[in-house]
Amino acid sequence: MRSRILVVLLSLVFAGALITACGSDDDAHSVKIGVADASESYWNVFKQKASAQGIDVKLVNFTDYNQPNPALAEGELDLNEFQHLLYLATYNAKNNQDLVPIGATAVYPLPLYSKQYKSVGEIPQGAQVAIPNDPTNQARGLLVLEQAGLVTLTKPGNVFSTPADVDEARSKVKVVPVDAGQTAANLDSVAAAIVNNNYATSAKLTSDQIIASDDPNSAGAKPYINAFVARAGDKDNATYAKLVKIYHDPEVIAAVKKSLGDAGVIKDNAPSDLQQTLKQLEADVRANGS
Repeated sequence: MRSRILVVLLSLVFAGALITACGSDDDAHSVKIGVADASESYWNVFKQKASAQGIDVKLVNFTDYNQPNPALAEGELDLNEFQHLLYLATYNAKNNQDLVPIGATAVYPLPLYSKQYKSVGEIPQGAQVAIPNDPTNQARGLLVLEQAGLVTLTKPGNVFSTPADVDEARSKVKVVPVDAGQTAANLDSVAAAIVNNNYATSAKLTSDQIIASDDPNSAGAKPYINAFVARAGDKDNATYAKLVKIYHDPEVIAAVKKSLGDAGVIKDNAPSDLQQTLKQLEADVRANGS
């Protein structure tokens, strides 16, 4: 009888161990994040830090800026991290969505690169300059060109400026809008190109090739703060908040700067501040009809 009881007890203990083991697997958090630069080494540091805190980060890379937000809205992703607030505001306003920023990452300058010329002054009259064709980066690119004296706009430049606002007769260069992912590739055929930071890194462009840029420290740079973005129902998710905190770990930040350069300004704005800024930007987008 005792041996039978012992066998039963051992069976119960073994079964309990299995249940505990399965429970630990179920408790592990897996988070799928859409990004545009998954090959950059800083993500490995980020994933290692997250893993140490029981979070399994899976990156989904996109080469087209138009894809990560719909993928998040449709539940194919848990988060994305590739865009600034103005881009998100434009997406939400145009698509009647309510994606929200839950944590800031950085503001990156938007540089004008050239493989042929060492300064803006060297660019000849009538030369072509490529800019991203998505509305938010297109407007920002035009502002960079305006500040550099390469284009003149028919009305004061703002975050909603378009190529239609360029006064061609008074401008030094001809603006050529192309897909953001192709701006770097076009550098072989144009005088210069506005290239977003992640695409510039992928194309191995160097700081020596930058001939103009905007100022990421300026007050006007706030709409261009990049952020982790979630669905509205997940804005208070504790695991996602932990990932934002992990991004700001000194070792992760050091890895980000090593991968993407020192030009970016790291931001730690509170989610409430980001969300209030987004709300105002969405109102501006709707009022502007963009």
